[in-house]
Amino acid sequence: MTEQTTGRRVVTNMSLSLDGRYAGPRGPQDMDWVMPYAVTDVARDHLTSLWRPATTALLGRVNAEAFLRIWPPVIGAEGADPRDEGFAKWLLDTDKVVLSSTLATAPWERTTVLDEPAAEVVAGLKEAEGGDILVLSSASVVKALLAADRTDRLTLTVFPVFLGGGPRLFDDGLPAGKWTLVSQAAGEHGTLALVYDRVR
Repeated sequence: MTEQTTGRRVVTNMSLSLDGRYAGPRGPQDMDWVMPYAVTDVARDHLTSLWRPATTALLGRVNAEAFLRIWPPVIGAEGADPRDEGFAKWLLDTDKVVLSSTLATAPWERTTVLDEPAAEVVAGLKEAEGGDILVLSSASVVKALLAADRTDRLTLTVFPVFLGGGPRLFDDGLPAGKWTLVSQAAGEHGTLALVYDRVR
């Protein structure tokens, strides 16, 4: 596997409950619990700090469909938070790579669809020039990169709820390794934004 040659980081971002779940008991689309916390200043500032140094967005198909449906209408919307508009504009304008075994062509501009393992895709992306490669809340992609030890920066927004069921982010059998805490911020409702770098 090709090692990093350009200094590009693979940055994964996920929202988590206190009991370690990224979605509720009804499955991956059970995300209503996130909304009261996602609009806090700490969550918005956290996301802004992630997309600004990134030049590539890496997503799974399901998340790409959701993001590229929800975010574009935010641009120019009355009362939209400038941080939300900034992210929406970045998402439209940046290069996007969508991992999918079912899409034949990309229905979005500046998008490449690949049916390849996530670890191989990021190895190729790291050989090219550019900024961070940001994996946006696509659990299947994040889990695959963690399992392959291809994540350079792990960022989490932790919300103070127990979901009591639903898929977990961290599976048994992940490669052993150390992480260092780069930054932490606490905000409204007890929301935590955490950034960890992989120690190699």
